[in-house]
Amino acid sequence: MCSSLSRCASLGVLAFSLSALPALAHHGWAGNSDEEFELTGTVTTGVSLAGPHATMKILSNGDIWDITLAPPARTERAGLKEGTIPVGAAVMIHGHRNKDPKRLEIKTERVTWNGRTFNVYPDRK
Repeated sequence: MCSSLSRCASLGVLAFSLSALPALAHHGWAGNSDEEFELTGTVTTGVSLAGPHATMKILSNGDIWDITLAPPARTERAGLKEGTIPVGAAVMIHGHRNKDPKRLEIKTERVTWNGRTFNVYPDRK
């Protein structure tokens, strides 16, 4: 039980703030360019399904790029699971580059490997 009204209010604000953290961690599309972007490269770090979004890394033209995929369950439904694409494999990434040109990151809609396309955001054309 709270000993004062102000203490109860403070605890309520704290509880609300902490409950909003997962929503703030969500990786939306606002930080990415509206233009479609494609990149080919070699997988350096395979698909990880940890975190709010699946990820992988590729090497392209001497740079390591962060590939941000859909949330893990959605990425898996597209057929892209940990270990599906081996490290060293050539891939083509289609999506939207980060608006900050210093950040080598792509919010990815599709990954193509070995003739197979993994469409992690099928509702985005």
